[in-house]
Amino acid sequence: MTTLRIVLGDQCSDGLSALDGIDPTRDLVLMAEVRSECTYVRHHKQKIALVLSAMRHFAARLEARGLRVAYSRLDDPANTQSLRGEVARIAAAAGATRIVCTHPGEWRVLADMQGWAGATGLPVEIRDDDRFLCALDRFRAWAGDRKQLRMEYFYREMRRATGLLMDAPDLPAGGQWNYDQENREPLAPGTRPPAPLRFPPDAVTREVMALVAREFADHFGDLDAFGWPVTAEDAQAALEDFVANRLPGFGRFQDAMAEGEPTLFHALIGAALNVGILDPRAACQAAERAWRAGHAPLNAVEGFVRQILGWREYVRGIYWLRMPGYAATNALEARRPLPWFYWSGETEMACLRAAIGQTKKLAYAHHIQRLMVTGNFALLAGLDPAAVNEWYLVVYADAYEWVELPNTHGMALHADGGVMASKPYAASGAYINRMSDHCRGCAFDVKRSTGPRACPFNYLYWDFVARHAARFARNPRMAMPLKTLARMDPAKVQAMRGEAAAFLAGLKAGAA
Repeated sequence: MTTLRIVLGDQCSDGLSALDGIDPTRDLVLMAEVRSECTYVRHHKQKIALVLSAMRHFAARLEARGLRVAYSRLDDPANTQSLRGEVARIAAAAGATRIVCTHPGEWRVLADMQGWAGATGLPVEIRDDDRFLCALDRFRAWAGDRKQLRMEYFYREMRRATGLLMDAPDLPAGGQWNYDQENREPLAPGTRPPAPLRFPPDAVTREVMALVAREFADHFGDLDAFGWPVTAEDAQAALEDFVANRLPGFGRFQDAMAEGEPTLFHALIGAALNVGILDPRAACQAAERAWRAGHAPLNAVEGFVRQILGWREYVRGIYWLRMPGYAATNALEARRPLPWFYWSGETEMACLRAAIGQTKKLAYAHHIQRLMVTGNFALLAGLDPAAVNEWYLVVYADAYEWVELPNTHGMALHADGGVMASKPYAASGAYINRMSDHCRGCAFDVKRSTGPRACPFNYLYWDFVARHAARFARNPRMAMPLKTLARMDPAKVQAMRGEAAAFLAGLKAGAA
């Protein structure tokens, strides 16, 4: 009796449910590098290298525990290059009598898993992924028949359930649940954030990087700056470095942007969390210990915990609650193709140039760059949600559909019609000017809304509000911009809308 136990590329976790009860003498663990997973979207080269390196290191870790591992390398001639094909091939070769796996992160992989029994003739057990802090059944129960699924209320329930940052069962640390109002400062002049810990590629990673450079040369992004953690030990070191050196400044400046400072005070642990080499509860507990020891202020720690315990768990719940139909929604009827500069970074808009340029180099941009620069532009310009979602899934090392889709589709694009956000996260150039220094060196004037050097974000913002005025009239949170628009000189509104139309008509569309 041999059980074939499947470990996916984003499941490199010691406590994975698929490994529970494993018999080292009989059972076989399958890990498979397959081309179909590297190319269903054209992932950033660093994303592919990260996942494959983490897989190879984790396979060695399992073997060191005395487990038998069948590892399918991408360049093995026998590799079928599909997950289902490798499960069927290895199951037959091993004489497996059943298959055990852990619930995947993405809908398309679950659909594939549900076909494994037919492909192999074996029973398939799909176990819950208990690495998350909120089980999917629990999220569905919380959602119930609520009319509004607001993250803040879910987050409070998770704080109570886990005891994280709680002084009593219903008393949040410091007496309030959310310190976001204290976390909206631009980077103070002269502030130099400590550089994050980077991990020079070891022999395994170098071998993977050579494979990626050879097999996926035409994919987006650069490989040279690869420095991601690829083992649990690396990920723990990255977490400890963040807590020691950047967590104290994280809160104040978590929404800031600055030229030449791609990482600021951010943790850069999302990729490690999402590939499975770092535990989310442990990350939250490390931050809480820093606050209780007096090393980091509460607003910084609460903001960090909210990112993981609140947003990360919440978007996963939304994804599995609403898929597969969620991805097809397009509430604002946005149809415009993705501009070429999203791939090239070649634009005179300094904020977009910075965000896309560092994304190409590092496979990373922080949440405000994603939401209020690349996402805000996509929203205002009416870019096709499917194209924008694919771009976000391609370009970031931490991007998996369960976390990328709700954040992009719901938060950035408002394409879900308000499932996640009570109003569109739309902003003019004034927001970017307030939270960054990008506008100082930009070819456009952030103070102007018309004319040849006017900031495109300004006239695109008012064109967006005017374009959707009838729709937004039903939204009380859009009352202020609509009133402002109504008071504007009609000639100015017409001029701005003309500028917007001309600008959008001049965008060059293109694919990676």
